Amino acid sequence: MTPHTHVACLNLAPWPLTLLEKRHPGVPVAVLGEGNRQVVYANGLALDAGVQPGMRETAALSRCPDLHAEVVSGPTSSAAWNELLELLYARYSDRVEGRDGLAFLVISLGAAQGLAAALHASVGIAESREVAQLASLRAAPGQVMVVTGKQAGEQAEKLFLQLTPLSHLHVLGVTPEKIEGLRFLGITGLADLWKWSSGQREAFLGVDAAKRLNRFLKGERQKAVQRYQPGQVIEATFTPEAPLTEPCQSEAALHDLVPIVWNELRGRTAAYLTVHADTMGGRLSGTRKLKWPLDTTGIQHLADVILAETEALALGVDSLSVQLSGIRQPGRMVGLWAGVAELEVTSQVLDRYPDALVKVHWLDPYAYVADAMYEWVDWLTGEVRPTVMTPKRPHFIPRKESHQQAVNRVLAFFEGASP
Repeated sequence: MTPHTHVACLNLAPWPLTLLEKRHPGVPVAVLGEGNRQVVYANGLALDAGVQPGMRETAALSRCPDLHAEVVSGPTSSAAWNELLELLYARYSDRVEGRDGLAFLVISLGAAQGLAAALHASVGIAESREVAQLASLRAAPGQVMVVTGKQAGEQAEKLFLQLTPLSHLHVLGVTPEKIEGLRFLGITGLADLWKWSSGQREAFLGVDAAKRLNRFLKGERQKAVQRYQPGQVIEATFTPEAPLTEPCQSEAALHDLVPIVWNELRGRTAAYLTVHADTMGGRLSGTRKLKWPLDTTGIQHLADVILAETEALALGVDSLSVQLSGIRQPGRMVGLWAGVAELEVTSQVLDRYPDALVKVHWLDPYAYVADAMYEWVDWLTGEVRPTVMTPKRPHFIPRKESHQQAVNRVLAFFEGASP
């Protein structure tokens, strides 16, 4: 973790309710159970109208006629959550973990503020996962709560924790039943439990919950966020007959591998490039973040840099793999269709109308005149196809013929002017 990055907790719990609110913004919504169709979660508008968890759908609709009640199935919720994790991995960080509406990632403060504003979600930033989650519970939607030692001295985290309310202690492993028991005893928050001895906490909360809480109060924190394992990866592998030991050999191998993964992108963009080198000492890997716009030359150069950083050539590379991950559709359109040559519709159109499609052939993208910049060619044959959009090329006459034509024009003028 670099000095400018911290652990951030993106709080979207309960996720089924958040997912339903995103689909139906500005209206009272409620999530129903799959079997009994009872209200499991309800948003603020529904709660204000009298809807309560545990109500049947008919009773909830009688309280709030405008209520949108829907069953969010488990597969639907999981698919949407995995899509969100892929988005966080592709756009924000390669270290992402999360489930049940809570996502932990390692990002900077500026990136966290942008994330909170983009998703209108509560985000907490701290040096550990537990404190970051507690901070997210106290952050307003679209805002970031920062709890670090640099924010207000080394005691900032301790002062923040002492103000933790009783309802947030589930983050530290206290069960809802024990929270109700603490509320009955008049405990208002973590500050009161801090005054108890370790034995008192074990006697009331149980051994397992008390051990976790005691370790947390002594300063033990979980600060690591594991690297995200992307669900969609584009990979190409090369296994040479003899181990690769020279840079020229690896450059030739990468020169063959990069176009393979590039063609598999099919108009999409990738966030990370990973190179794996299997050697006699094990697998050596490296990952770098890619920058837009992508091209094969830049990817191959970066792959060379990554492989050089692993120092795998000194051990001999038995197998070389190139991976692209964080696959997303680009923010701007790069073509009419992605991988149009592979689409069935292309062959169908060309079968009926052979002259319907043309492709642009770039001559010099930096030329000052259009005719020297590009030309339109036939889709199938590649021959130049004049169209309405084809730049008109001037008719060049050889210098000798041009000089003779000029002389003839002068002679014709004088001959016509003589009596």
